[in-house]
Amino acid sequence: MKKHIAVLFGGVSTEHEVSCISAASIIDNIDKNKFDVSKIGITKDGVWYLYDGDTDDLRSQKWSLKTENLRAAIISPCSVHHGFMVLDKPNKKYEVLRVDAVFPVLHGKNGEDGTMQGLLRLSGIPFVGCDTYSSAMCMDKVSAKILCERENIPTVPFICARNTPELDINALVCQTEESFPYPVFVKPANAGSSVGITKAEDRASLIIGIKTAFENDEKILIEKAVRGIEIEVAVLGNNNPVVSACGEINPNADYYDYNTKYLSDTAEYFIPARIDEAQSNKIRNTALKIYKTLDCKGMARVDFFACEDGGFYFNEINTIPGFTPISMYPRLIRHLGYSYSELIGKLIALALGEE
Repeated sequence: MKKHIAVLFGGVSTEHEVSCISAASIIDNIDKNKFDVSKIGITKDGVWYLYDGDTDDLRSQKWSLKTENLRAAIISPCSVHHGFMVLDKPNKKYEVLRVDAVFPVLHGKNGEDGTMQGLLRLSGIPFVGCDTYSSAMCMDKVSAKILCERENIPTVPFICARNTPELDINALVCQTEESFPYPVFVKPANAGSSVGITKAEDRASLIIGIKTAFENDEKILIEKAVRGIEIEVAVLGNNNPVVSACGEINPNADYYDYNTKYLSDTAEYFIPARIDEAQSNKIRNTALKIYKTLDCKGMARVDFFACEDGGFYFNEINTIPGFTPISMYPRLIRHLGYSYSELIGKLIALALGEE
């Protein structure tokens, strides 16, 4: 008997567009012989719909304009429903759309940060990926780094700041200059896909970077610029996770920003990474340690910088990594021997406790 899976996409996030593209790829590649799929879209304004259209309109961002394919739908926090309430507004009625599991493909805020996971936990519906606590900790770059530092995992040195009435930007700039040489990176603490990140080369660009980061989050971090190869590692599983080979990204740009990730084709990808076996093994083992330290399950992509001296630094972890055609996570898992379709099936099985 087929399992009924709801794929959640869109969301109130700066990563809304990437979410739609990732969801389209998942919907196109899910095994239709094993799963029935309902597409639940959330607009940038936070309106929920059951979407009956095709995935081309997800990729083009036109799905929410196709009113003939939309019916209002909301997730029910009542565990008896085990799904969504689809509204028939003209007749003032609703029907319950019961699902076996939810695949949240919601990158960034309001989807990857524990908020959606908490709602799904209340509803009693199994879901793909990390639980509420782990999602929140991993999404917050500062919290993730602090927890990893306690486990003696090397992390990129950073300063944390919060946008409070007491904040003195000039004092923050002076603290940064006393701590790190230029350039430095300024990042929102809770954002993904390199949204809101600035590489500051001097005091003027640092001030601009701080203001830009605060436009995306109330907590930011300023990091020392580390020279190294960008490395990503995929982890898959619950109690006995498997770890991929190290993947290398050569952005062919100043750094791996949003444009390089999603809008251009300049980046080069190497699996396995062009680093020696000893360094690769250390990074892979550390990725697994981070995964367990942060109580992850289902999946995560762990990012590092590999240095010329054989050392490395943990950069960040993503609990709902990209699933676009060029995304590294499915590429790395494919290198482990799983097809895209098999990866999706595996993640759903993990969510349902079948593996």
